[in-house]
Amino acid sequence: MTLEFSHSSPLTMGVELELMILSTHDWNLIPGAEDLLALIAKETHPGDIKPEITESMIEISTGVHTDYRAMVAELISIRDTVVASARRLNLAIAGGGAHPFQHWSEQRIFPKERFFRLHDMYGYLAKQFTVFGQHIHVGVSSGDDAIYLLHMMSRYIPHFIALSASSPFSQGMDTAFDSSRLNNINAFPLSGTMPFVADWNEFNGYFDTMCGLKVVESMKDFYWDIRPKPEFGTIEIRVCDTPLTIEKAAALTAYAQALARHLMLDRPSAPSLDVYRVYSFNRFTACRYGLEAGFIDAWSRTRRALKEDIAETLLRLAPHAQALGSTAALEELRRCNESGQNDASWLRDQFKAGQTLNDVVRRQSELWVGETTAPEPSGGS
Repeated sequence: MTLEFSHSSPLTMGVELELMILSTHDWNLIPGAEDLLALIAKETHPGDIKPEITESMIEISTGVHTDYRAMVAELISIRDTVVASARRLNLAIAGGGAHPFQHWSEQRIFPKERFFRLHDMYGYLAKQFTVFGQHIHVGVSSGDDAIYLLHMMSRYIPHFIALSASSPFSQGMDTAFDSSRLNNINAFPLSGTMPFVADWNEFNGYFDTMCGLKVVESMKDFYWDIRPKPEFGTIEIRVCDTPLTIEKAAALTAYAQALARHLMLDRPSAPSLDVYRVYSFNRFTACRYGLEAGFIDAWSRTRRALKEDIAETLLRLAPHAQALGSTAALEELRRCNESGQNDASWLRDQFKAGQTLNDVVRRQSELWVGETTAPEPSGGS
């Protein structure tokens, strides 16, 4: 089975965000997706709004963008549509990578054939998949470019994990991870990284083999941290927790776009298998420690602070962001990185201030709709 890679304009971008549906009584997850989606279907709105695997989740996604500001405007419009409909049903919506105190066993599979099939295949893991991520798409012109960009982007996966981390709490406890969400993804057999293939033709050979062995039926069966999306003509970065604000989600997408521009135009290095040799370690430490993590640079064979690597990368990307019109987005990430304070830090601060986890969820819901603001980062930590 040969996969044709659809042509798309290089450096276009789009974003998908999985969101929590909450009870305004106790701020727990509530299975309200069917009623919410039925109400939203009566409204005119941009983008796409659809169900996810359990009934306490929905997914919103933008169209294809080249301009960061236009993407922010669309995301805000989609958010406002969802929030207005939710309020009519006495529901609330929030970002965040994992609900702090929901219990997976109480979740219900959304009534859709594909989701029922996944539940039959993965058992209880399907309900434990009630976690919330941001997926970023970046357009490329060919399958070969997709393979090159995917391998090169893999070095920077810890950046996206640490900057987006927003799941420190799970099942009512502090996990000691900034991003506990990715631990749920690890349980799936086809998670991790794409094999180190040289080009699209070699990837097709791998895909044919996996289909022939009856391991997969389509690209959707791969839960890799980054995967090609040949039907869209993109690569898809899948490691980010859903941030607590639209603005952070858009900034992360703009970061991916600027990074792709640098990697495709400047060609700083050839893809290296060493990146994958240190990949699991770098990924784990970014999940565990967030912006305070260490980082092994496979290209220079040195170990350093992850914050230092992000800071240097942001400087390198400055002219690319200027060309793309996304300087403000990268400036937001720079402030976050310099302070060492990501969304996981904000959530922990709310809890330490003496609030219950119920109140923490209420606050993050207010943050999502812009009714409260996250404190400005206050310098190095």
